[in-house]
Amino acid sequence: MKAPDLPGSECALFFDFDGTLVDLAPTPDTIAVLPRTAELLFQLKLALNGALAIVSGRPVSEIDHYLHSLKLTVAGVHGTELRVADGPMRRMPVASLDAAAVVIARLCEQHPALLMERKPGAIALHYRQAPALEDMCLAVMEEALLHAEGMALLRGKFVVEMKPSRATKAAAVHALMDCKPFRLRRPWFFGDDVTDESAFELVQSMGGVAIKIGEGETLASHRLANPAELHDWLAAAAAQLGAQQPERFSR
Repeated sequence: MKAPDLPGSECALFFDFDGTLVDLAPTPDTIAVLPRTAELLFQLKLALNGALAIVSGRPVSEIDHYLHSLKLTVAGVHGTELRVADGPMRRMPVASLDAAAVVIARLCEQHPALLMERKPGAIALHYRQAPALEDMCLAVMEEALLHAEGMALLRGKFVVEMKPSRATKAAAVHALMDCKPFRLRRPWFFGDDVTDESAFELVQSMGGVAIKIGEGETLASHRLANPAELHDWLAAAAAQLGAQQPERFSR
């Protein structure tokens, strides 16, 4: 599988966050964001007239925090939250997850290596530090799902997440492609996990480009080895698109 070519000015770029723009970490709050990440995204946003977005399992507020308040278009929590540039936030209506959280919290109390992460409209159970508990985590999440109307489970790298059944990265990209400045552009999606496969399938059906970051089976037709290699690609793409402009991103 080959690396992607550099994009043209007619493209729209969509990026997953963890495992794609940043390396995975033992816990969600211990990631290390490279200093040039926000700068490169800012340059490409300018060069593409704003047609660049983050599509992540993280909430929008966390993406803003880690990118030093760079206001990008972001689909957060797999599309449960959606904000186009610095416009208003749109959130899917979600029933209370408190009863489901009680079931999950009980398991975390028994196994402190597990981590329950509450998000707007979702709950993730991380077992990266206790991979032997995978089957137990999945069983408890399936039990918790009985207490959460309209929700579905999504499995990722050492995580199983309860999210709205209507929220997928493919649906988020599809919605954004109907918005300015993404409309009528060719979509490119970069992601590392099984949670990104629906978006890979969508963009390729639209004549776009899907890029898998890292190893593993995938529907994507292109691959980059790791986030560091993606950053090198971003720098080359910024230069290709003439993004070295006088205006610079300031933290």
